[in-house]
Amino acid sequence: MSKLTVLKYPDERLRKVAEPIAGVDDALRSTIDDMFETMYESQGVGLAATQVDVHRRLFVADCSEDQNEPMVFINPEITKAEGHFTNDEGCLSFPNVYAKVERAEHITVKAIDRNGEEFSLDAEGLLAICIQHEIDHLNGKLFVDYLSPLKQNRIRKKLEKEQRIQEKLEADA
Repeated sequence: MSKLTVLKYPDERLRKVAEPIAGVDDALRSTIDDMFETMYESQGVGLAATQVDVHRRLFVADCSEDQNEPMVFINPEITKAEGHFTNDEGCLSFPNVYAKVERAEHITVKAIDRNGEEFSLDAEGLLAICIQHEIDHLNGKLFVDYLSPLKQNRIRKKLEKEQRIQEKLEADA
């Protein structure tokens, strides 16, 4: 069972802008560990604190094939973005929903790690997508915001219907 509960769209808490983190301490590292456990159990490659109702500028990621390269990004900031490409994206807050989103192809991100050390990282491919996606979460932006209003409405209706079915199943149990 995941330590944390991932908020599901259209929960308005997903739109809350995250606050900067003043310092790294044991409580924050505990939150980071819980986020990794939740992300791995949910079979995701990234998880923003906003998605677990912690509105601080933090996300975790592991885009490696074997999911053995955990990365922590505290107060992340993209300092350089180049190129454009479109790829299918999904999100733990949107179960079984995928859509084509245009992102920068190459990025440089500056952040703080779990030990409080600042670092800079050049990324491309899945990691670049993940970083941009998770920073969007911290800014209260969702990947469906890049879609047409018609597609957004279809996704909202689909997820609301699935939620009603789940609630009925739980009530009948």
